[in-house]
Amino acid sequence: MTDPVQPRPPRPTSSGGGIFIAIGIVGGIIAGLATGEVTVAVLVGLGIGILAALLLWWRNR
Repeated sequence: MTDPVQPRPPRPTSSGGGIFIAIGIVGGIIAGLATGEVTVAVLVGLGIGILAALLLWWRNR
């Protein structure tokens, strides 16, 4: 006799890391306006935000 297929338990929802990307961009704009290098600061803020989002994803994996 075969066993009935057991349903998988629901996976917990993961946290959203997009907020870190948004905060990084906004923080980069503010820092860039203060220093006069908006483009560079936005790119650095974007990089930091992406790194934080990736770390959150890796931690929840």
